[in-house]
Amino acid sequence: MAREILLNAFNMNCIGHINHGLWTHPRDTSTQYKTLAYWTDLAQLLERGLFDGLFIADIVGTYDVYGQSLDVTLKESIQLPVNDPLLLVSAMAAVTRNLGFGLTANLTYEAPYLFARRLSTLDHLTGGRVGWNIVTGYLDSAARAMGLDQQPEHDRRYDQADEYLQVLYKLLEGSWAADAVVADRERRVYAEPGKVHKVRHQGEFYKVEGYHLCEPSPQRTPVLFQAGSSSRGLAFAGNHAECVFIGGREKAATRAQVDKVRAAAKAAGRDPQAIKVFMGITVIVAPTEQAALAKHAEYLRHASPEAGVAHFAASTGIDFAAYGLDEPIDASPGNAIQSATRQLQDNAWTRRRLLEQHALGGRYATVIGSPEQVADELIAWIDETGLDGFNLTRTVTPESFEDFIDLVIPRLQQRGRYKTAYAQGTLREKLFASDQPQLPADHPGSAYRHTTPAPTGALHHA
Repeated sequence: MAREILLNAFNMNCIGHINHGLWTHPRDTSTQYKTLAYWTDLAQLLERGLFDGLFIADIVGTYDVYGQSLDVTLKESIQLPVNDPLLLVSAMAAVTRNLGFGLTANLTYEAPYLFARRLSTLDHLTGGRVGWNIVTGYLDSAARAMGLDQQPEHDRRYDQADEYLQVLYKLLEGSWAADAVVADRERRVYAEPGKVHKVRHQGEFYKVEGYHLCEPSPQRTPVLFQAGSSSRGLAFAGNHAECVFIGGREKAATRAQVDKVRAAAKAAGRDPQAIKVFMGITVIVAPTEQAALAKHAEYLRHASPEAGVAHFAASTGIDFAAYGLDEPIDASPGNAIQSATRQLQDNAWTRRRLLEQHALGGRYATVIGSPEQVADELIAWIDETGLDGFNLTRTVTPESFEDFIDLVIPRLQQRGRYKTAYAQGTLREKLFASDQPQLPADHPGSAYRHTTPAPTGALHHA
């Protein structure tokens, strides 16, 4: 039986996200990102389209590598200004019932004890519709703003992330037993003291002693997203991730990347299918192929290739502005996003080639065509690569999402490749077609749950 495609809208609490420059298009409303209506209208639109989730990216720091300044970043609003993504969720959850929310938060600058409370609070308020996109950061500008000289070394950031997840599992999974809350008015007992346990953690990066501040939420641990594709990032994903976000521009390389993710899960003792793999993609669709091509040409007139290259410069740590248009780029490995640098190492790149690649302001795979052509191509990506779904980027907002919902989704539904109604349950239950709202038994986080009564102050795995 053909698999149904999973779908997240990909957005950010800012003006310019992936496809840069399109904020100048007369039909684009992204400059309204500061208003609640912008987000609540989007959430309702996506729920009408039966999207699995709204995946909200985030960044700490600024893109100051290109030209060694913020000039292009500020002029084109390349993820600056950028507001907090987590504060959007309550409003969007209030106007929806099924849409999930994948939220990016940089663990390097978030104390795990307080962050655990924020996650539990949002999971409660949404009825279990929250996911966390785990990132460790890659910008030296962020490190300097937070009092460091530079980012920790790439693999050390993942060492810290492993320990961070240990602390979160202890708090979210182990501090409160499943039956700790009784809310017994007659006995005047809300929570049984013997079933709420103190976390004691002493590690290389974190020292925590205390009780989780929240009672168990529907999912306890939110759905765990992750996007690293380096060897160390894949090892981390194999242990922790439930959903992995990858980049891809051609199918054979994407198939290889999906296979690596599945192999990482197997190496960690998990079911290789326990991870859902999403790829970022841009879709430009219209009722006919000719109209779609005309729309693409219209968008190109507003896009900023230079802004796209400036964004990519921060991802690689390479100042592309320092190179002539046809001068070969030195792509020596650095301390930023290793997969981004690897893209340059595999080919003879120049700034001219990068500008051509970023013609639409971004470098994601782009599908242009009629509804039937787009549906054909999306299905081909799924069937030929082993992907589970897509993170659909925006171009002109909200037009690009409206077009996709009105034109593409009905075609996918007609072909049995997209749901016609939401399943019941939490985000985890919906994504994995299960009746288990919490981490599955083969996930390492589940080992931190209490299975037998323990005295107050004790915690297994502490």
